[in-house]
Amino acid sequence: MSIPKEPRQLMINLMYLVLTALLALNVSAEVMNAFFSLDKGMKSTREIVETSNNAIMGGINKQADAYPKPENEKWRNNAKQALQVADDFAKYIDGIRDQLFAKAGGENPKIPGQPKDIRNKDITTKMFINDGLGAEIENKIRETRQKFLELVENDADVAKSLPLDVEAIPAGVQSKNWPEYKFKQMPVAAIFPILGKMQSDAKNSATAVLNKCAEKVGGVDIKFDEFEPVVSAKKSYVISGDKYEADVFLSARSSTADNISINVAGSSLPVEGGKAHYVATASGLGVKKYTVNINVRNPLDNTTKTYTKEFEYEVGQRSAAIQLDKMNVFYIGVDNPITVSVAGVSSNDVRVSASGAGGLTIGGGSGGHYTVKATSQATADNPAKITVAGGEVSQTFQFRVKRIPDPVATLSMRYKGGQMGNGEFKAQSGIIPVLENFDFEAKCDVVGFQIAYVAKRQDPVEKQNQGGRYNPGTTELVNRAKPGDIFYFDEIKVKCPGDQAAREIPGMVFKIK
Repeated sequence: MSIPKEPRQLMINLMYLVLTALLALNVSAEVMNAFFSLDKGMKSTREIVETSNNAIMGGINKQADAYPKPENEKWRNNAKQALQVADDFAKYIDGIRDQLFAKAGGENPKIPGQPKDIRNKDITTKMFINDGLGAEIENKIRETRQKFLELVENDADVAKSLPLDVEAIPAGVQSKNWPEYKFKQMPVAAIFPILGKMQSDAKNSATAVLNKCAEKVGGVDIKFDEFEPVVSAKKSYVISGDKYEADVFLSARSSTADNISINVAGSSLPVEGGKAHYVATASGLGVKKYTVNINVRNPLDNTTKTYTKEFEYEVGQRSAAIQLDKMNVFYIGVDNPITVSVAGVSSNDVRVSASGAGGLTIGGGSGGHYTVKATSQATADNPAKITVAGGEVSQTFQFRVKRIPDPVATLSMRYKGGQMGNGEFKAQSGIIPVLENFDFEAKCDVVGFQIAYVAKRQDPVEKQNQGGRYNPGTTELVNRAKPGDIFYFDEIKVKCPGDQAAREIPGMVFKIK
């Protein structure tokens, strides 16, 4: 800028420069005061964090006292150490603040709480860079952070949440190292909030560690750590045909707490692993009731709650039972499945035997399931007998034994008689007997039959057939079929499983259409 020649203009320019300098000085003073206001605000925040940390520590102490065990004591001690680590770091920084305050001329009589030389940058550069205090602070931060992490066993989530750290130098910043980046040519006023933030970061890091310790100790509630399904039935004894009703739910208990007492029917029971075992000798027949009282003391506030419920069971006499799994009688020639049980006796200790009519033999026995085979008929007057024994019980059951019912004669297992197409009738190859509505796997065989062919206005032609399949003579008659002809299948004899001799079953009549 050229210097004006006129005195008046020169004076105006000089006055402008002075005014600009004065404005700069005023802004600088406001900024300096802002640094101290920020430092004061962070101090108030630290006090709030300390109050919160003390509350968390109180909860940890309460939980550890309520559930005394080595694991809880370990995390209680780690929490105490975290508070001490934060306090030690804060005191270390307080010492540095005092040094800086003194080197900046001590307290300003006009502005209490501030040093005299708040704009000086040489003091901070010499103190933190030349004298090495900045590097010492950097090492102290790293050391303190590592102590915090060791208290939580280097938990990765806690490591991410710890604010106390040596931050990386941003790209483009011309600083050789972290101390230069933080302290070089910084005015005295700016250093105080920087140091205050370090103290706040330490307190907040302690909070993260305390929260983890509180989680490990178990928070502030009673923790249920074991679960098992439980069935609460209305009746413990159900007669066949009655409904069995029960509430099914998941039961939770604390395996380490010693705050539970259980009383059943007026007697106190020992509690192990959060549960008790009740044993009673049944006496007298009928329904028996008993009352359960469970007292749970909350070790956190020392209050006790009582839970009461009445249960019942029924005392009966031991008895044996046989269930025929398919029909209500035994059939000759097939496997008759039965299920046998004796109340209160394992199926492995049950003995089953046969006697009486019917020629019964018994096989199997796995899980109470047996197979009965019969060789002859037995009536209500002369029954077959099965005896079931186990424990102190021996009971005999009586049964009828029948032969397999007569099968029904069919062609292709479909046609039993009536009208039938000419081509479809000729396509048949023999008689197939079918056991209708019979639940067993059984097959009857045709021994032989007679077929009679009656054409219009002609005499019947008869043939005998051995077995169920058509022989050549029967096939020749069937191939004569034409509309209006009638075929009679008579004297059909079959033999079913268990039959000693063939039996005769009803015949069939077909009219060709």
